Amino acid sequence: MRSPEQQVATSVLVVGTGGSGLRAAIELAERGIDVLLVGKRPKRDAHTTLAAGGINAALATMDPEDSWEQHAADTLTESYLLADPVTVRIVAEGAAESIKDLERYGMAFARERDGRISQRFFGAHTFRRTAFAGDYTGLELQRTLVNRAAQLAIPVMDSVYVTKLLVRDNVVFGAYGFDLLDGTRYTVHADAVILATGGHTRIWRRTSSRRDENTGDSFRLAFEAGGRIRDPELVQFHPSGLIEPEDSAGTLVSEAARGEGGILRNALGERFMTRYDPKRMELSTRDRVALGAYTEIKEGRGTPRGGVWLDVSHLPRTQIMERLPRVYQTLMELQLRDITTEPIEVAPTAHYSMGGVWVRAVDHGTGVEGLYAIGEASSGLHGANRLGGNSLIELLVYGKIAARAAATHSTGLTAQNRCRLALSDARDEVDALLSANGPENVRFLQRAIRNTMTAHAGVVRDEQGLRAGLDEIAEIERRAADMAVHPDIAGFADLAHAFDLLGGVLAARATLEAALERRETRGCHNRSDYPDLDDSLQVNLVWSGPGRLERDPVADVPEEIATRMRPVDPAGKLVE
Repeated sequence: MRSPEQQVATSVLVVGTGGSGLRAAIELAERGIDVLLVGKRPKRDAHTTLAAGGINAALATMDPEDSWEQHAADTLTESYLLADPVTVRIVAEGAAESIKDLERYGMAFARERDGRISQRFFGAHTFRRTAFAGDYTGLELQRTLVNRAAQLAIPVMDSVYVTKLLVRDNVVFGAYGFDLLDGTRYTVHADAVILATGGHTRIWRRTSSRRDENTGDSFRLAFEAGGRIRDPELVQFHPSGLIEPEDSAGTLVSEAARGEGGILRNALGERFMTRYDPKRMELSTRDRVALGAYTEIKEGRGTPRGGVWLDVSHLPRTQIMERLPRVYQTLMELQLRDITTEPIEVAPTAHYSMGGVWVRAVDHGTGVEGLYAIGEASSGLHGANRLGGNSLIELLVYGKIAARAAATHSTGLTAQNRCRLALSDARDEVDALLSANGPENVRFLQRAIRNTMTAHAGVVRDEQGLRAGLDEIAEIERRAADMAVHPDIAGFADLAHAFDLLGGVLAARATLEAALERRETRGCHNRSDYPDLDDSLQVNLVWSGPGRLERDPVADVPEEIATRMRPVDPAGKLVE
């Protein structure tokens, strides 16, 4: 028997209740536009809460020489020239205003004694430009935005899983989904839709994402609606994920630990970053630190459990408790480890999707009329390496911009063209999965994807492994046609896992195909069989379906930014 179905209508639907979705909804509500927020997780526990270290803006509160131009130059340099210069400029130039917005909403930034917002170094930044709230910055940001949304009485539907975007003639008109608790179906009619559903890092075995986050929802929803995926192979592996306990493997130790003076050592006690970036050491870019740790482990200088040591115990206890409270609490809870006296065992962990849905720089439109993508669901800012602290400022800047574009689109419509067939297809897709009763277990297939991606598309890749990965994904796709879905008295989580599996398979295929095509080593993408930069591959790879990849040229960097950039330096890459 089919679950009951409800119809809802709004001017703009925002899918995803993390920081980017909330910021977009706030902008819409402040402009008097009817908006609805829908998310599969409780809004106070979205993935944004896990962002720890800080948020970037050239406020120059600590280093007066800093400027938005230098912020843009650092971002472009460390992207290995794959970031879109227009996107970078928009974020860097709009960052200070976004920080003022947060102050207006009441966010509790760390401050100097004279009231200035404190800023600290993060890896590869020329100046101190990372504002923070201890190492709970994402949590404080989410709280601030949730509270502002409540003040504006923005309606939020928690625990609703969106299965399909509704499109007619390349124009979006809403979305379809179901309640994770009781299975109630929802048809949401909307003039515009903003996709804020995160990335795809959960398809690796060791990841900083939780079990039901970043499973490739954005890839699948956008692709099936007619969108494209840009640079899916560019995935950031954060250097410091926990190794144990097993059920928390990949949990992040914030870059703030290195920003405050943490030291990385191998099992021999050597400060190994001298081999990979002797000038910047632990404050090097994430791709280099992750590769350094990976190489130490691979070459036998790692710990017995396959990690390296991150040590902050030489820092004053008061500094640790004031600046790294979350790291301290996490290690105490998970391992009963006192980081003021003991080092932390860490290894690289899949952390951030730098690629994502293809969007226009000016408004983050996807090419599907009325559909926008923001935050980790989108692409363009980070290129082949994301600077720590840039993700939180991106979601604020583009949350506002995409909201304004969606509002303009909505108010400019004279009629909303709907399509009964699109809605029927969405219903049929859910019905088909609910009636699926094959021999394959959804969770086992999800684990198979994670095993494949970990084995063949991790920190270092090669052609043989990538082709083997594609063969394994093809087999998982075949097996997925025979899966079983069994909702029970506890809810419809098994149906959600089935859709997560579909998103994961699509994201894995896009990632493997693009990684195979990028025959070079650039930023986070390390090809052991192609260890050098290839100037002909200073392009974005755009995936529009199995076997369909296009090379999009990257725009020229404006002179005012280019003059502040350092040369892209591949030294220290793939030193083995």
